[in-house]
Order: sequence, then structure tokens, then C-alpha cells
Amino acid sequence: MPELPRDSVMGEVVMAPLRPGEEMLAEWPANKNSYWRSHAIMAVIGGFVAGAALVAIGNPTPWVGPVAAIAAMVARGWYLASEALVANWRLTDQRLQGPGGRVIPIAQIKRARPFLGDVQIITRSGDKHLMKYMGDIPAIVAAIETAQGGQSK
Repeated sequence: MPELPRDSVMGEVVMAPLRPGEEMLAEWPANKNSYWRSHAIMAVIGGFVAGAALVAIGNPTPWVGPVAAIAAMVARGWYLASEALVANWRLTDQRLQGPGGRVIPIAQIKRARPFLGDVQIITRSGDKHLMKYMGDIPAIVAAIETAQGGQSK
């Protein structure tokens, strides 16, 4: 598969360096299996909806809907993989760093929870961040909660 150039709208790939005295606790790269599983789920749901819509309008070939949905998700997955699979998240004893320059101080994290196969981070100000295509979601949530335990809530 040829390498597609990274879109600058996604932010820099390189994260800010650690601050003096800051300790790295964990780093999580995007997981390829999770990425493709997400696309498979979208293809199944999209195929069902497309097939049902074609049946509802009386189309004589409703099988086209699911086939088109699968083709669309394969194309989407291939096209976006070069950007989605370079997204890394890094947890330190002071902050959670993510793609596109996201920086969330540990003290500002209100909640970390599993959300539709990803990890959702909710801050005290109400901002929501989605850690997409992660491998071991319960371990990530536990690591963030453990890091919070080292800070005052």
C-alpha cells in the first residue's frame, strides 16, 4: 500500500518533550486491529441500513446496499489509515498528551471511561476527548485512574 502524505490539519506527529522532572507512565499507539474492527462494524451497520432502505423503496436488487457499504468502508479505511494509525497518546505523571497537540493536565481529568470501543476523556470544564483505536481499553482507563490517584482530585 503506498504511503499517503499526512494532512497538516491533524497536527504534528511529534509530541512536546517531557518537562523537567516529568515522568513518562505509559504510551499508547493506535492499534491496527481496533482500527479495522471499527471499520468492519461500520460496514455491517451501514450495509444493514442501506439494504433495508433499498427494500423499503422497493428496489429489485437490495443486495447492492450491503456490498456498497462494505466497499465504502474498505476505501475509507485504506484512505484514512495513514493518518489514524500514527495517532499516539502519552501519559505522564502530569498530563495526558494526544495527537494534534492535545494536552490534558491530569488534575483536569474528571473521568476516563470506555466508550463504543474507544476511551473517552472528560475534563472538569466539560471538554471531551476520544482516544480512538486503542488496544487494551480497560488497561488504559486503569492507568489514567492510577495517575489521577497520584494527583489531588
